[in-house]
Amino acid sequence: MCGIYGTTLPYTKEQIQQKLQRTQFRGPDQMGVQSFDSQNGGIHFGHNRLSIIDLDARSNQPFSYEEQVHLVFNGEIYNFKEIRAILSNKGYAFRTTSDTEVIAAAYLEYGQDCVRLFNGMFAFVIYDVKKQLLFGAKDRLGQKPFYYQLSPQGFEFASQISSIQLFNEQLSISQEAIEQYLGWNSVPLPNSIFNEVKKLEDGHAFTYTLGSKSFKSWAYWDIAYPTAPQYSGTYEQATKDLENLLTDAVLHRMIADVPLGVFLSGGVDSSLIAALASKGADKRVKTFSVKFNEDGFDESQYAQKVANHLGTDHHVIECDYREGLSLIENFSYYYDEPFADASAIPSMLLAKHTKKEVTVALSGDGADEAFLGYHRYSRIDKMKSYFKIPYIFRKPISELLKLSPNSRHKAIGEVFSSKNENFVYLTSLFRPNEIWLEEQKDPYNFKELRYLMHNKKDIYERAGDLDLKTYLSWDINTKVDRATMAYSLEARSPFLDYRVVEMAQSLPTEFKYQPGKQKRILKDILYKHVPQAYFDRPKSGFGMPLEVWFRKDLKDLVLTELSIQNLNEIPGIRPKVVSKLIQEHMECKWNHYTVIWKLLVLRQWLTNNGKSISIS
Repeated sequence: MCGIYGTTLPYTKEQIQQKLQRTQFRGPDQMGVQSFDSQNGGIHFGHNRLSIIDLDARSNQPFSYEEQVHLVFNGEIYNFKEIRAILSNKGYAFRTTSDTEVIAAAYLEYGQDCVRLFNGMFAFVIYDVKKQLLFGAKDRLGQKPFYYQLSPQGFEFASQISSIQLFNEQLSISQEAIEQYLGWNSVPLPNSIFNEVKKLEDGHAFTYTLGSKSFKSWAYWDIAYPTAPQYSGTYEQATKDLENLLTDAVLHRMIADVPLGVFLSGGVDSSLIAALASKGADKRVKTFSVKFNEDGFDESQYAQKVANHLGTDHHVIECDYREGLSLIENFSYYYDEPFADASAIPSMLLAKHTKKEVTVALSGDGADEAFLGYHRYSRIDKMKSYFKIPYIFRKPISELLKLSPNSRHKAIGEVFSSKNENFVYLTSLFRPNEIWLEEQKDPYNFKELRYLMHNKKDIYERAGDLDLKTYLSWDINTKVDRATMAYSLEARSPFLDYRVVEMAQSLPTEFKYQPGKQKRILKDILYKHVPQAYFDRPKSGFGMPLEVWFRKDLKDLVLTELSIQNLNEIPGIRPKVVSKLIQEHMECKWNHYTVIWKLLVLRQWLTNNGKSISIS
């Protein structure tokens, strides 16, 4: 896990070092810069290393192999030992025990198809000396970030946008990106907050030809769209096969030359990962959870129960508003694009204190999308009953409900006005034309919509596919990467092993979802290891008490940062309406903490970045 940087632009070595220093938290163990002279001009690679595999300096980057390829790489290739064995039999020699060298050798043997061999989370760029091009790729599920800027002058890439932003006078803030952020809580791929900078899409590779300065990208992997191969075995056999596959995914992610632990919330996903990790470890596994003292936000007792049963070395991290405030004040430094998932703060707290004990932590991310675990999937059942009412009658009822100040009534109104189940599901993700927003462009004009808008799968599978391509990619992966890398901690998720995702896609819906029993197959595997009674409670998210803090300890922060004067400087909103929502929140009339948090984040980012940059 590291931070990478590269460019063909004529920055000085000192400037490149400053670009790397901006995100040195991603890899504080070693900073490397190397320049290469080519017939088409200079190429500069930079790397911040967080040492995980082969801690020796021989594996430092930028890394060169046979002087034919030069490489910068962020992430992990979990099956690197198997690939190295194949390449060794083909005559390749290795001087390190790192996965970095395996990538370089695999490229020489298989060319651009090498990326299809890699099981991992990664973003890398190779300079091919002979072909005079840059070849790069991003992992299938998009766990590792990759930003780039193309211009007539050249090409620049980095793990975080702030490295590209430094010493760059060509950037303008994207009005479209701000509108997307206000709706989705993040800036969707392939866009970034700047018009001139893009994100490489998940499961994509690219080439940049140095002579012609031409860029080409393509998808080398995708989820099974629009149809998926169907698993032909019984439910009992699927349970065994999935447990074996998950066990293999966990064991591969436990390969490290540094201390390793597990994030344990006490929910189904993290408990299953902790159980499989404990089974495969040769000593007690360290586990970590966060505790808030506010009512309704302390679920640490559930994690403690699971930890006691598994016999892990459990650590409970206690948090109050003071520590939360310090993270909020520095939030945009680490996320460096507007990002409004409030669970980012407890994720940072968890990472901050986990890093004191370990350098790698396994997580349960990705299970809800692949195995249909979110509350909104169960709501589909309820929504279906509404569609038994003819649209001609639903429409006027909808208009009345939308006039209600009650948010639940408004939500039902949105459902009643939808012409089909696809748009019902979309409104559960993002409600357009909220009263506090200015008029927006079509919020549903994004290409990932195709994963929902077809009839080759049932609505549950299509909803899960959409979440894999949007919510997981745009939100969850961003949150986890920035929160953990802010404290030089590597997070690994076995559920995001592409083999697990592919198997999940092949399973019949009823193996994963039944009314009243979401993530059915995962739960049945878990109950082999941990008593079912531990999980007989409603599913909860990974939240923090912002609703309470905004009314009490952080009230002055909210009222100062989101004063009417400051609200007038935020594009895309109706300041007077927002001011009224804030007042309602402070008076405990309604809970508007999500709007408040979203605007606090945007206000902070614009204050830190937008003073001299135009918005267009």
